Amino acid sequence: MKQKAKQIKQIIYKLYWLIGKHSKLSLSYKRRVYITIIKPIWTYGIQLWGCTKRSNRLIIQKSQNKILRLITNAYRYVTNEELHEDLNIKQVDEVILEHAIKHETRLQHHPNTEAILLMDSSNKIRRLQRSKPQDLTTLD
Repeated sequence: MKQKAKQIKQIIYKLYWLIGKHSKLSLSYKRRVYITIIKPIWTYGIQLWGCTKRSNRLIIQKSQNKILRLITNAYRYVTNEELHEDLNIKQVDEVILEHAIKHETRLQHHPNTEAILLMDSSNKIRRLQRSKPQDLTTLD
């Protein structure tokens, strides 16, 4: 998770001239830059790292909040929820849930029987309270 946050920070450093507070680019284009360039960085492998604990997912959420504040040049008193709502951008946990449901339905309708067996949750014994990818549809 720290590596993902580091990648996001590096791309923000490179794109600051385009999405920073002194940029003359409109808010809608800054939003598009976020969706097309920055969001794929943290969504790559989301089915795997989405199983991590909430504290690890919050690392990515904090990075996302910083980016949205940078894009909008928002003041301190503007809440993160307002930024997400105004820009129509989902929070990290919502994106994880969306990808997990899509992955689960894809596996359920897969013609290969081995892929369908991946969804088998009959083995309820777990060590160290680890979650499995099919548990993403029920985030804590």
